[in-house]
Amino acid sequence: MHRSTTARLLTGIGVGVIAVGGAAVGGLVTAMARVVVTPDHRRVERVRIQAVDVDAATVTLQRSADTELDGRYSLWFGAGSGHMRVGDVLGMTERTVTRRIIGIDRGDPRGAVRGRWGGWFYLTPDELGVPVEDVDIPTPIGPAPAWVVRADDPGAPWAVLVHGRGVTRAETIRALPVFRAAGYSVLLSSWRNDGVAPRTDDGRYGLGTTEWEDTDAALRWVVGQGATSVVLMGWSMGGAVVLQTMVRSAFVDVVDGVVLESPVVDWDAVLRSQSEVLRLPRFVRPAVERLLRTPVLHRVSGARRMIDLRELDMVARAGELHVPVLVLHSDDDGFVPSSASHDLATARPDIVRLEVATDARHTKLWNHDAGWFDAKITAWLNEVVRPRVRR
Repeated sequence: MHRSTTARLLTGIGVGVIAVGGAAVGGLVTAMARVVVTPDHRRVERVRIQAVDVDAATVTLQRSADTELDGRYSLWFGAGSGHMRVGDVLGMTERTVTRRIIGIDRGDPRGAVRGRWGGWFYLTPDELGVPVEDVDIPTPIGPAPAWVVRADDPGAPWAVLVHGRGVTRAETIRALPVFRAAGYSVLLSSWRNDGVAPRTDDGRYGLGTTEWEDTDAALRWVVGQGATSVVLMGWSMGGAVVLQTMVRSAFVDVVDGVVLESPVVDWDAVLRSQSEVLRLPRFVRPAVERLLRTPVLHRVSGARRMIDLRELDMVARAGELHVPVLVLHSDDDGFVPSSASHDLATARPDIVRLEVATDARHTKLWNHDAGWFDAKITAWLNEVVRPRVRR
C-alpha cells in the first residue's frame, strides 16, 4: 500500500457509490478497500539510478529515507531481470547517494535508469552454502513450495519463517544464519497469493484471516518431520499471519516462541497511518473497515470472503497469547507504525520482549544492522525460549 500504488488504483477505479453506515461514500472507499486486499506483483521501479561505475563498483541513486541508510540492501533493475547488492554509503549530496556495489548477480546495470530498493539480500538459501531441500507443503488450496535447511541434529527444534506482503519466501533468508547457528532446523515457507504458492479463487489477501491456514499446514508438516519444539517468525503482514496462527491453529502446542519483525499487530493502526500519509478524508478508513466486514458489500473489494479487522487486533486479543514473543520494530518504520508493537508489549509484559530500532525502516532491521538483529534473536532464544527435546 505504498503511496504511488494507492494513487494509481484510486485513479483507475470508478466512482460508483456505496452506502456505509448511512453515509454515502464513493469510489474512494472502494478503491482503498481494493488496495488493502489486492496483491501487487508488478514490482514497480521507483528509485532513479543516476550513475553506475562497474569498474569502481559504485552506484549513485536518488536519495531517500531508504537509500541513504547504512547497511546492505538489494537493488533490482531492468524490470526485475537484473539484481545487485549494495553496501556502504560512500558519499551524499542533497539529492543523491553513492553506495558501494557488493555484487551484481544478474543483468547489466550500466543502462538502467530506475530500480527497486529492497530488504531481501539473498535470492536463494544456496548462496549461504547450506544444504537446502525443496519441498511442497500440502495446504488447503494446494502445494506451497518451501525451502528446508536441516540442523545436523535430527532432534533439533524447528524455526518456521513466514514472509510479508508483496514479497516471497526469499525475504526470510536473512534470518536463516541466526537460527542455524542456534541449532535449529529451518523451514522457509510460502503462502497463498504470493506468486509462488497457490492462488486463491479471488486472488485477494485475507490479511491473516486465511493465510494462517498455510502456516498451520507448515506446522503440520514439521510435526510430521518429528518436530516437538517450534519458533514461528513473521515479517510485516507475515507477523499478522503468525499471530492468527497462534490463536487458530491446532498445532500451537508445539510452538515455544514467536519472533515478529516490523509486524502488523493491528490493521487499524496501519490503515490509520496510511490514510494520514495519503491525506485521505477521515471517513475513508472506518468506511473501508466496515465495507470489508459487511455481507455482500465486501465483494466490491474483489474479496469473496468478509474480513473483520477487529478480529485481527492482537493488542485487544493479547490475553490469548501464551508463549514468549520477541518483537523487533523500528520507530521510523515508514509503513507499519510501531505503536501497536509498543501497545502489545505494554499489554503483555510477562511474555513480550520489544526491541526497538530508531532508523532501520520497514522490514530492514537486518539490513541496517545485522549484528544487532542477530544478537537480539540469539539472546532471546538463549534467555527465554526453552525448546523441548525430542526423545
